[in-house]
Amino acid sequence: MRKAYRVKKELDFQRVYQTRNSYANRKFIVYVLAKPEQKHFRVGISVGKKVGNAVHRNAVKRKIRASIQAMQAEIVAQQDFIVIARPGVSDLSSQEVYSNLKHVFALAGITN
Repeated sequence: MRKAYRVKKELDFQRVYQTRNSYANRKFIVYVLAKPEQKHFRVGISVGKKVGNAVHRNAVKRKIRASIQAMQAEIVAQQDFIVIARPGVSDLSSQEVYSNLKHVFALAGITN
């Protein structure tokens, strides 16, 4: 994903967290912040140490990014959202990560 599509700064992460618009399933938590002035969505990914060591965390991040890129056409623009991986995600296949993300995005109203 290009840098324009990523939430990178700590201040931006905190703004999204402070809205307290969160949606969750067993594997992911998603925080959403509507930004009408923005041309496209931005995503931040957080994978904590409880998920596994650095190798597992990076593999989970790659699977999340690939899933989001596959859903890019369905994602509603003008919003920032943060995806937080819960423990146990490292055991999932790419297809399972995709289906779990699709479910939580539907709950959050991120996808059409």
